[in-house]
Amino acid sequence: MTRWSGVDLSGGFGLDHLPYGVLTDGGGRSFAAVRVGDHAVDLGVLTRDDRLAEVFVEGTLDRLLATGPSTWSAVRELLQTRLADPDRTPAVEAGLVPLSAVTEVMPVQVGDYVDFYASEQHATNVGRLFRPDGDALTPNWKHLPIGYHGRAGTLVVSGTAVSRPDGQRRDPDGTIRFGPSTRLDFEAEVGFVLGGRTDMGRSVPLSGSRDHLFGVALLNDWSARDIQAWEYVPLGPFLGKSFATSVAAWITPLAAFEHAWTAPPERDVTLLPYLDDAGIDGGLDIRIDVSVNGTTVSRPWAAGLYWTSAQMLAHLTVNGASIRPGDMFASGTVSGPEDGQWGSLLELTRNGAEPLSLGSARSLGFLEDGDEVVLTATVPTATGRLSLGECRGRIQAGGADVGRLAVG
Repeated sequence: MTRWSGVDLSGGFGLDHLPYGVLTDGGGRSFAAVRVGDHAVDLGVLTRDDRLAEVFVEGTLDRLLATGPSTWSAVRELLQTRLADPDRTPAVEAGLVPLSAVTEVMPVQVGDYVDFYASEQHATNVGRLFRPDGDALTPNWKHLPIGYHGRAGTLVVSGTAVSRPDGQRRDPDGTIRFGPSTRLDFEAEVGFVLGGRTDMGRSVPLSGSRDHLFGVALLNDWSARDIQAWEYVPLGPFLGKSFATSVAAWITPLAAFEHAWTAPPERDVTLLPYLDDAGIDGGLDIRIDVSVNGTTVSRPWAAGLYWTSAQMLAHLTVNGASIRPGDMFASGTVSGPEDGQWGSLLELTRNGAEPLSLGSARSLGFLEDGDEVVLTATVPTATGRLSLGECRGRIQAGGADVGRLAVG
């Protein structure tokens, strides 16, 4: 199907996709919706007169996330059936709105956010940059998915401007300075939205991951490399990451990835039983495109991630940490084996030493004010590829003048 109710479906947002989002109309009303082409359908209207309508009565995705896989499946089946039923076209079109007429807001209220470090290629590249005379990977890297607990309160929806952060940095001569980051970077990542909940003391095994993995959204973990480099020893990322993380406005349900599952890279270290995924196709064939000011600078491929979403979730909860509806974790930077597949400027420019060309007028070492980074991605289906919702953000000058005065 290439058209539906006059809507062009050729852009990867057809009836086999139906990502979820939350929108605000011109009158300030918020409502949960599914995307079809460059339009959205109000889920309150679409599910009217069915028992599942109560899931969307609040105009959010909160109740849907709180249910579980049986309800997620029932909702998706209902939506696909009603959208494809010509007898329901008038009723469906009553809830149809062009995306140009609404505002996309954060699709979920994230309570907890964890960022992992799941790409062996990225971890190796970074290790070689910062430990040129040592091992690229730390001794624990292939035994467990490394991660850190991020700041959920600064996750922002795609399209939100990102202010350049201020902070401490150490110059090569050892001078400690305070001011705007001069080495601002993007990180192309895959975010995973969780549903259902668990009690403290209970872990989620690999076999139970799909009971809680609701869907996927592209994510950009903006990184101030100069702030990060000075602060991260010994406890890891903090202010160099927590100022902003951009998240796509549309969550692709896990059910849409039926044809995207793939085997992860071969394991060359024996894993402990709770992480042993032998024979499980837990990788996802997600092909990402990263552009800066309209020029593609990288094409990372998530199928090469060493640690899978199921392993990351298993490790996140193995100590008994609980999860709640709307919690999110991310893959960490997605990088492939070739330099055109690296998901950060840190790698692409060799820490700024080899700037990229953005045309005759500009070279790109790290991000400047006004630069816009856009992540897009595609995923295989039975008949082609669907498109994940884009993740977009533009850098603007920061404004922590009070902080600068405080340190003289």
